[in-house]
Amino acid sequence: MNKQHTETSKFLSYVLRHEPHAIGLTLDREGWADIASLIAGTKQSGRELDEILIRAVVAGNDKARFAISEDGLRIRAVQGHSTESVALTYTEKMPPKFLYHGTATRFLNSIREQGLLPGTRHYVHLSEDEQTATAVGQRYGKPIVLKIEALRMHQQGLKFFQAENGVWLTDKVPVIFINLHL
Repeated sequence: MNKQHTETSKFLSYVLRHEPHAIGLTLDREGWADIASLIAGTKQSGRELDEILIRAVVAGNDKARFAISEDGLRIRAVQGHSTESVALTYTEKMPPKFLYHGTATRFLNSIREQGLLPGTRHYVHLSEDEQTATAVGQRYGKPIVLKIEALRMHQQGLKFFQAENGVWLTDKVPVIFINLHL
């Protein structure tokens, strides 16, 4: 991904996940925004964005962070929202035996006390592989991978969902289901 695509991806994440009002954008309950309104709001904020660039960023994003609607008129972030106006509905799904969560070592004391909580997001994000979890953890400092007993959680009534890009989502992960995976 070139520098322009990376910067555009970060900008889209910011407005489609966290601060749509920063450019006067409105998201529906499923997180969809009108692409024409996104472009217009972006222009008013002093940035240049067009439909070709948006589609290139969506198609080229290796983490599939964004989706364009079937009619091609709307865009959304597929997960990671912190704005209260968005409440994506996901279909409940049975998880694999284990899932992984990447974090920084500096958060371990809090995790040992409280488990994994969504923080400002709507859900805790988990991945099916250690490599992805490690990459996520590196964004926050010295990484560590936590091994989550997802199937056992599910069997005890905790719900799991999977976003369009494969990221697993759950409301919280109690301490008893967390193993340090070294």
